[in-house]
Amino acid sequence: MDDWLTAALRAPAVLVTVAIVEGSVPREPGAKMLVTRDGFAGTVGGGHLEHRAIDMARTMLEEGGPARIERFALGPSLGQCCGGIAHLVFEVVDREQMALLDKRRNEDTWRLIDIGGTLASLFDGAGRLLAGDAAPDFDPGLGTHVFTDASGRRWLADAVFAPRAHLMLFGAGHVGAAIVRALAELPCRVTWVDERDDMFPAEVPANVSIEATDTPEALVARAAPGTTFLVMTHSHALDLRLSIAILSRVRTLEHADWFGLIGSDTKRRQFEHRLRERGIADERIGAMVCPIGLPGIAGKAPAVIAVAVAAQLLTVWETAQASSLLDASPESN
Repeated sequence: MDDWLTAALRAPAVLVTVAIVEGSVPREPGAKMLVTRDGFAGTVGGGHLEHRAIDMARTMLEEGGPARIERFALGPSLGQCCGGIAHLVFEVVDREQMALLDKRRNEDTWRLIDIGGTLASLFDGAGRLLAGDAAPDFDPGLGTHVFTDASGRRWLADAVFAPRAHLMLFGAGHVGAAIVRALAELPCRVTWVDERDDMFPAEVPANVSIEATDTPEALVARAAPGTTFLVMTHSHALDLRLSIAILSRVRTLEHADWFGLIGSDTKRRQFEHRLRERGIADERIGAMVCPIGLPGIAGKAPAVIAVAVAAQLLTVWETAQASSLLDASPESN
């Protein structure tokens, strides 16, 4: 299934963005849905809200017009039990800007949309203009939001952030392929590594990059602090080499890696012994997750393992994100 950005590259479309939320609503500011004449990608929350938004987007697609913002009261008018208010911005997509966004999936980008007008601009994470016209200053600390400039014009400042979670996945076998499929629409980027180039499928999800290399340990050494590692290669000897490389990395409290190794309790005991022989400290060995996957899921089929591992990774990434937000809050400074 396409994500909204992939879909935006191929057809005339209208982009619907959650701009403001009041009370309980199904999606957060910045959530998006891309609507074409005969389909859609992404979601702004489902239910009657989404049905109404799709109808309005298709009317806009036929009639054209400037970007506009619409207010939806979910309880009284749409009969949704959450009962909050969602403000959605509708805009005909600029395919050139969408193509630039697609190339910047791993970089932070800001979109500034003139509500009621036709101006649209892209800025990088440092505030430098990438495409479009100059636009007024905005506060990036607010995330996706609507603001009014000095002349009274309203703007949507839309944060399109690169995924903070980065998984380095070693092994292109059945389980590795199943994990890639399970993570295809999750907020992460995946570097998929194997020595055997012919093991990779012809097409991979948009959040995946392939590395066919005979020296995978070099990728471990170059990985950024805080990278997530999963090792499941075709060779126990290679698994061990990668385990040594990962557990030998410098570890800090601010940027701790997470490392999972596929295998049984027996494999873990064997690897613990071999890792100690090679000088890896018990503290680092204890941080190795093996077996992988959420406890209680016993199935061994690749798809079952992939679901268990994807859920486990989400818990790791969301915990790390919550911790980083807490550290960045004024109360913690």
